[in-house]
Amino acid sequence: MNKITNDIYYIGVNDHDLDLFEGQYDVPNGMAYNSYIISDEKTAVCDTVDGNFTDQWLDNITEVLADRKPDYIIVHHMEPDHSANLKSFLEKYPETTVVGNAKTFGMIENFFEDLTIANKLEVKDGDKLSLGKHELTFVFAPMVHWPEVMLSYDSTDKVLFSADAFGKFGALDVEEDWACEARRYYFGIVGKYGMQVQNVLKKAADLDIKIICALHGPVLRENLDYYLGLYNTWSSYGVESEGVFIAYTSVYGNTKKAAELLKEKLEAKGCPKVAIADLAREDMAESVEDAFRYGKLVIATTTYNADIFPFMKHFILDLTERNYQNKTIGIIENGSWAPTAAKVVKGMFEKSKNITFTDTTVSIKSAVKTANIAEIEALADELMK
Repeated sequence: MNKITNDIYYIGVNDHDLDLFEGQYDVPNGMAYNSYIISDEKTAVCDTVDGNFTDQWLDNITEVLADRKPDYIIVHHMEPDHSANLKSFLEKYPETTVVGNAKTFGMIENFFEDLTIANKLEVKDGDKLSLGKHELTFVFAPMVHWPEVMLSYDSTDKVLFSADAFGKFGALDVEEDWACEARRYYFGIVGKYGMQVQNVLKKAADLDIKIICALHGPVLRENLDYYLGLYNTWSSYGVESEGVFIAYTSVYGNTKKAAELLKEKLEAKGCPKVAIADLAREDMAESVEDAFRYGKLVIATTTYNADIFPFMKHFILDLTERNYQNKTIGIIENGSWAPTAAKVVKGMFEKSKNITFTDTTVSIKSAVKTANIAEIEALADELMK
């Protein structure tokens, strides 16, 4: 079994049978459900795994502990991909003390109607638990991204057990860039709760962290400033990469033509990065990720039933419900007889913070014409400022 430190072991599993994480996020490289054991004078299991991997996970515990029985099971987060095996665990180890907070135990009752817990330890923010030479401090992280979430910090090996924070899509037996899938994971799942993440980062700043053990993704042990820095940018709704993201929907190809022409003009003017996506064909979560990543967004869409095209409406709702803010937005609208897309788009962002719309709005009637090319040129100039 994989050793993280002399006393901390990885006992998680990889899932390559899953097609959609949480019923909506495409995971072509699978998913990891992470669980850990701290083996000391007393032993502590940190979280369980998805319910499809009960036997494998319990076997992993036995491989590490042999005939020893766990003294504690710490429940950092109650989502079923991390807590589903709590009942199976307690059936095998009924005397183990379950460690959680008041909200944790309330949720355990919600998920497991007939679960009997013989021993439980209810902790508060800042409480400590000694396992021998290892001492854990509990750091509450409410709404990152559920109300019961807590982290724990091992001051001996300087390990932060970070729950879903610093997690990513992808199984651990697949090599891939951390930031891309961590960004998509963050903005899809945690993105609404930037303020709460900022609060946790402030607490983490007071800890001497050498290793981060998240509930998804790899154990992080090098260049931690990089990961912490990205989380600070993401949770403060800052600009990670200078550039423009163009998101479009197009019925007959005319709005697509305008979007691609804008991309060409931005690149010709030296824009550091121009990303573009057809929202009807590309992964919506990746498009949401790019909208948060870059400082400027262009929305190009058709008027549709006196509204906007459904994929664009879905996209904007995904942004606004995740507290999209601090961005510049340009609009290209199209409508054969009554183009109203720009008005609809602006209305959808009216409650968003610090959104600046460009002075130039490109308004197409059916097909791109000479006047529209001039407008696209002006929009490109304004976005380059």
